[in-house]
Amino acid sequence: MGRAICSLLGYSYKGPFPWPSETSKCRERLSTYCMGYGLDLGFGGDPIVDHAIRIDMPAPYANMGNQRVQLGGDAGNLYWFRDDVLDFIYSSHLLEDFLDTESVLREWLRVIKPGGRLILYCPDEKHFREHCRKTGQPYNKRHKHETFSLKFVEEKLIALGENEFIYENPFVDDYSWELVLVKRGRIGEKPEP
Repeated sequence: MGRAICSLLGYSYKGPFPWPSETSKCRERLSTYCMGYGLDLGFGGDPIVDHAIRIDMPAPYANMGNQRVQLGGDAGNLYWFRDDVLDFIYSSHLLEDFLDTESVLREWLRVIKPGGRLILYCPDEKHFREHCRKTGQPYNKRHKHETFSLKFVEEKLIALGENEFIYENPFVDDYSWELVLVKRGRIGEKPEP
């Protein structure tokens, strides 16, 4: 049943559940950026690509697929990895659950090597609340920011240094946005004048 519903909605879904994961909605658009060695943070059982290292809480609050957690812990502290070692980090509907967005982004960028990609798929809080109101979908009380949006996150990323936004979509799939950034240098470095 899950595959049939997703097919009607145009999503690429491979899980056993009757509803699509958030990642299933954007997989076709964003998986092409997930090349090399990388992470899927807060993957909830349905990773963006099979080769991503799957990080989530030891007992994830969302379980939308059949893949198991490989590294259990707080995605805001990637202590398993040195600086500048990964080709990509992908995260879907997780960043909005952190109070200190800038420090989490700093940590995620820390482990991505120059030329690597940060791939985000997140809810726009205003659109998500409206969607919940209209559809009766339960609101996720883990969201920390009333103004969480693509613009909110871009401002944080700009403050962290010289990076290049190579793709963005401010409104997609009812209430979400997506962003792909290429890391151009070490975090906090400003370009030479």
